[in-house]
Amino acid sequence: MIEKRPYRALAGADHDWLKTKHHFSFAGYYDPSRMNWGALRVWNDDEIQPETGFPLHPHENMEIITYVREGAITHQDNMGNSGRTVAGDVQVMSAGTGIRHAEYNLESDTTKIFQIWIMPDATGGEPSWGTRPFPKADRSSQFVTLASGIANDNDALPIRANARVVGANLKAGESAEYALGKKRHAYLVPATGAVSVNGVRIDARDGAAIKDEEILTITALEDSEIVLVDAA
Repeated sequence: MIEKRPYRALAGADHDWLKTKHHFSFAGYYDPSRMNWGALRVWNDDEIQPETGFPLHPHENMEIITYVREGAITHQDNMGNSGRTVAGDVQVMSAGTGIRHAEYNLESDTTKIFQIWIMPDATGGEPSWGTRPFPKADRSSQFVTLASGIANDNDALPIRANARVVGANLKAGESAEYALGKKRHAYLVPATGAVSVNGVRIDARDGAAIKDEEILTITALEDSEIVLVDAA
């Protein structure tokens, strides 16, 4: 089963400094049929204006993954962590028992991110934050694991959930396979381009909610940058 969720039909908001679209219920948007997809709770498509951002605010018991599509995001938190994550790279914050953080676009151009929240397997635990580069060349023609709580995904940023976030860059006409399994949930969004997922066309920033599919065959209809969450 593959359900296409077109970008143009997503709920969202325009706060001047922030333009956002919500793939799932979030903030003032509530749809009981779009509360989560397995353990995936939030997928926001955010555009943050220069010299603005999210001021210090709290989270707890959530795995929060930021995939930077364009520009850069600068993180600060009350545990003393700080860092800048640039386009194509990823940061992960495990909120655990509670953390306060801020996320700013300190660049001269708009920063565009996917903000992804995954529910942890268990509540509690010491909060943590980390970031690392994932060169796009390494993702050429194949999926690379970016963040994961699944055993043996040793090169990925760790999360505390039975889930993984993967990315791929495909040239038009190229295909890549992902072994999902029929008991898993996947959510796929092309950051750029357009792809066919088991025969279903998904355009840039559309969502594809997927389950009961053993193998996903993703074929690029245009040069494409793809992000996928695989969750229980």
